[in-house]
Amino acid sequence: MRKKFLSILTLIAMATALLVGCKGNDDMIEITLNEVAHSVFYSPMYVAFEEGYFEDEGLKVNLVNGLGADKTMTAVLSGECEIGFMGAEASIYVYNQGADDYVVNFAQLTQRAGNFLVSRDMNEEFTWDNVKGKTVLGGRKGGMPQMVFEYILKKQGIDPSEDLNIVQNIDFGLTSQAFASGQGDYTMEFEPAATALELEGVGKVVASLGVESGKVPYTAFSARKSYIEKNPEVIQKFTNALQRGMEYVNSHSPEEIAKSISPQFKETDIKTLTMLVTRYYEQDTWKENLIFEEDSLTLLLNILDEAGELEKRVPYQDIIIRDYAEKALEKK
Repeated sequence: MRKKFLSILTLIAMATALLVGCKGNDDMIEITLNEVAHSVFYSPMYVAFEEGYFEDEGLKVNLVNGLGADKTMTAVLSGECEIGFMGAEASIYVYNQGADDYVVNFAQLTQRAGNFLVSRDMNEEFTWDNVKGKTVLGGRKGGMPQMVFEYILKKQGIDPSEDLNIVQNIDFGLTSQAFASGQGDYTMEFEPAATALELEGVGKVVASLGVESGKVPYTAFSARKSYIEKNPEVIQKFTNALQRGMEYVNSHSPEEIAKSISPQFKETDIKTLTMLVTRYYEQDTWKENLIFEEDSLTLLLNILDEAGELEKRVPYQDIIIRDYAEKALEKK
């Protein structure tokens, strides 16, 4: 993990000038947002797209799927995008490598893990002891999905390195295909992949990692420090739109949310999409505001420390800025 982020830092030196949001012909400020994955888990953000909240703020936001926090962070550092959306652990790794122009988190979206444990045994009556001696298709070492999974196992008195086999060499986004082809006894999947496996009859959801782990700062929006300093109006406009998306999901039903975000998931019928939204809705996935609290960072650092991925603890005031989220809340 550390070697990977050292190579990312090298990209900074090689990158050309940081891309800056610019005015287009329609007088909109155009920026690129790189998301770690495309999932119903991030419904408030998709509401902001589909309800026109970004446009209301004068922003044209191009959405790109990074397919993993490491790739999304690379895009942020190299200037391929202005804003990254991923687990805040990535920004901690970069900060601890000594980067001058490190990445700062300015808005937290989710407060629980968004993945589910899927079992191959369609008739299983699940307890956590069931995973002992089994093979689980897990996440990348040092990534939030994997670290939260290990955190849960330890809470259950299970040793992640001794009591089961966790496969960590499958690319993010490909674990469901690997599971469907016969690999593993269990897999960790975000929606819609978890439900897709159920509908295919190859597995069933037996546990929610979001419920089992409790509230953790799972995903946040971030940008390079220099970009935030040079473009505070863009960051504020972006955060304002997100806050409206957050308010929408907290004041509308799963059916209404599913209808709003359906253009983002054209391959999923509205009945299934509503079921996916309901799963996240009922486990209190989304925050009421975008403020990344200091207690949340402390918990994240504790999780990283337990996973053996924390080189040193980072100062809250360096890695988090809450001004934009607070102002967006005031505008409410």
